[in-house]
Amino acid sequence: MATPARAGRAIDPVSPGLGRTKAFGARRSRQNHGDVVTTSEIQISALGVDDLEDAHGLSMALNWPYRLADWAFAHALGEGLALRHDGRLIGTGMRWNYGPDFATVGMIIVDGAYRGQRLGSRIVDGLLAGAGDRSVILNATLDGLELYRRRGFEGFDVTNQHQGIAGPLTAPDRAYRLEPATDTDWPAMTKLDKSAAGMPRARLLDALAKVGRASVLRGEDGGVRGYAVCREFGRGHVIGPVIAPNFEEAAALIAHAMAGLAGRFVRVNTSARSGLGEWLEAGGLVRVGSEEAMVRGSLPRISSQACIFALCSNSLG
Repeated sequence: MATPARAGRAIDPVSPGLGRTKAFGARRSRQNHGDVVTTSEIQISALGVDDLEDAHGLSMALNWPYRLADWAFAHALGEGLALRHDGRLIGTGMRWNYGPDFATVGMIIVDGAYRGQRLGSRIVDGLLAGAGDRSVILNATLDGLELYRRRGFEGFDVTNQHQGIAGPLTAPDRAYRLEPATDTDWPAMTKLDKSAAGMPRARLLDALAKVGRASVLRGEDGGVRGYAVCREFGRGHVIGPVIAPNFEEAAALIAHAMAGLAGRFVRVNTSARSGLGEWLEAGGLVRVGSEEAMVRGSLPRISSQACIFALCSNSLG
């Protein structure tokens, strides 16, 4: 959970538009010097498409890197909740269901003028209620750790955010068959993704096929052995998901996906246990932040064929 008024929270700063920043600053000033708002005056409802510009404003106040297009991409794939006061959006949260057994949650923001009223708890509880019996996975900032622990979440990993200006990455010495994905590859990529993630993410892959470009690693039989997706996000590009059998092949896929991005801003979100950290740092993608990966319920069962080496995003998984 995040509150825009807290300085130093952002781990990927951008320069907010002046008009939006002034507007949110003025709202906080009026709220901080006005009457105390009671919880009953704040309504919770669905986050709609018409809310996305204001949601983008909340994330800009946090210096989060999301573009309006990034909000639209995430919103189209999930279900969102909105907190409103006097008709104004003051908080958001999103959930993405992956089949009947799993879901992820994220993009949880409360306007800093309203912090200290347990509004983040209202959003999280609403998202969890909508998840039903699904196990829920998220990446938690330090601000949200205790909230999630009180709701039965347990840590299972650490997600590191690496970013920087793309330079040459030293690919493994072994020669791999790496190619741009074709339209006919996406069904095999979706099948491999389900095996690696342990949950059905076909809608996510379908959406990525429309906005990103993918690299595939082929086996001796020509089949898809791994893949990486590169798409525009935030200040530049993000590489993920990256699905591969091992570190060397994941590194080869990332290097292939970064081809043509020299001098541009690139971000990769990867598990601390992936083994990619030092290699990414050597290529100029420094670690700028970490979040605790947590689950309420059971983790998906994944195959030994391949695993996730980089996330689509910390929210979507």
